[in-house]
Amino acid sequence: MRNVRVYQDRELLPPPRRQGRTAIYSDAHLVRLRLIINMLERGYAFAQIKEMISAWEAGRSLGDVLGLEEVVGESWADEAPRAVTITELRRQFGKQLTPNNVKRAIDLGLLERRGRSFVSPSPQLLDAGTELVSLGVPLSEVLDLAEQLQQDIDHVAGHLVEMVRAHVLTRPVPTEDEVPFYTDVLHRLRPLVKSALNAAAARSAARVIPEVLGDRLIEMLADADDQAKRA
Repeated sequence: MRNVRVYQDRELLPPPRRQGRTAIYSDAHLVRLRLIINMLERGYAFAQIKEMISAWEAGRSLGDVLGLEEVVGESWADEAPRAVTITELRRQFGKQLTPNNVKRAIDLGLLERRGRSFVSPSPQLLDAGTELVSLGVPLSEVLDLAEQLQQDIDHVAGHLVEMVRAHVLTRPVPTEDEVPFYTDVLHRLRPLVKSALNAAAARSAARVIPEVLGDRLIEMLADADDQAKRA
């Protein structure tokens, strides 16, 4: 919070909207904050950052600038985070809810601490993990899967976004049209990435799951045949 005030004092970050005594920060503030931190980590001084942001904003309306920052900061999730108590987690995972497994879930971003309770940023992932554990998969291996799945999805999504960067974002755009152009690209990219990844995952599951179950069915038939011969 102290850094936020510093950025505001240096006119790098717009002031929040006030509702009584409460300061309301929007997604646009979060995007601007990330940009400032990123530039500081790259070695830029406050004065340089202010000069670059001011130069970029020159000639653009506040609505355009905030509109782009809002769309960059929008959540891509179709689900809302869900609060979950330690009692609920114990009921779901039993003795497998060890301190190490809880810490790993937090490190992976599957859980976030909120005082004595937690928040699940993705209830769908939490529910999927609960179902796998109920089927008999050890929680530690479910967490291994979650980590590997995130790495694989990051890799695929990165390829898709890189194609857009190479073939779309490098396209010459008149200065006055830059902000609306990038805002439109982000709006179109969001459902595109989601639908492509969902469709690919569905096609992969349709191929892989029957193969796995088919192998098990063959084993069952072979066992039944052996038992019949022995009888």
